[in-house]
Amino acid sequence: MLRDRISRELVSIETKKQGFIAFTPTYQADLGFNPEQSAIYTLRAELMSNLRKTIRERKWTQEEAAKVLNIGQSRVSDLMRGKWEKFSLDMLITLAIRVGKRIGITVV
Repeated sequence: MLRDRISRELVSIETKKQGFIAFTPTYQADLGFNPEQSAIYTLRAELMSNLRKTIRERKWTQEEAAKVLNIGQSRVSDLMRGKWEKFSLDMLITLAIRVGKRIGITVV
């Protein structure tokens, strides 16, 4: 299934890049995504990567992260395992704000 392939690719790429997902527009086009989907997936991937990096840097357990993020521990597990399909862009923005991140979007 394409969704599973993308999830594996995201985790693989992030692991190789040590916390940064190189889910480039060209790569996404190769997988058959239109520009609109590509932009949303890129934002979701970057937010998810940043959240995982923050949790690791702060050395939170999944239980501690769950309290800060105001979500269940199983959701933190999904986040840490790269289950990006379980998180909407809205939810990832909300979680980033809950850990103290500022969100900005630049339109070019």
